[in-house]
Amino acid sequence: MAYYDQQRQRQQQYQSTNNQRSQLPPGPVADQNFLWNVFQKVDKDKNGHITSDELQQALSNGTWTPFNPETVRLMIGMFDRDQSGTITFNEFSGLWKYVTDWQNVFRNYDRDNSNNIDMNELKSALVSFGYRLSDRFCNILVRKFSRSGHGHITFDDFIQCCVLLQTLTDAFRRQDTDQDGFIKIGFEDFLKLVFSIKS
Repeated sequence: MAYYDQQRQRQQQYQSTNNQRSQLPPGPVADQNFLWNVFQKVDKDKNGHITSDELQQALSNGTWTPFNPETVRLMIGMFDRDQSGTITFNEFSGLWKYVTDWQNVFRNYDRDNSNNIDMNELKSALVSFGYRLSDRFCNILVRKFSRSGHGHITFDDFIQCCVLLQTLTDAFRRQDTDQDGFIKIGFEDFLKLVFSIKS
């Protein structure tokens, strides 16, 4: 029950503009002229829409490696309101704020300024989000989201990890009707639950 109390407190502290988005503390709103200039630079073919390839090339994870294409796809899916598979300027404004907010969270928990999150830093972040997860599970997350295999998570993989964890939590909570942290579920229902998640 303490888990759900922490979740409710977290929901009251933070604002969410879309059910699929993980909750982040509000950040400063970017100047629209600045964002328009950034949008025009990212929109390489000047068609008024940003593709996942254009967005991936424009984003930096702080390690001079390409931004995770799965994270880019996830973010486009979250902000593509017209379901075109691309991002318009208005959608880009929301995405920019989202990435900036996540960057601030990431920097807050990257205590050694290594541009990576290790297992202890990830666990600290997840505890602050209201999760009580074992070291064993946090190690599983690091292994799953560490593309380098060196036991740390870059900024883009951190976004994907946190969004996926929040999405799975939301799906679990819909099944946990008595809010006790336990569900009884058959194998096929479990598979439907997992495979119906947009991530």
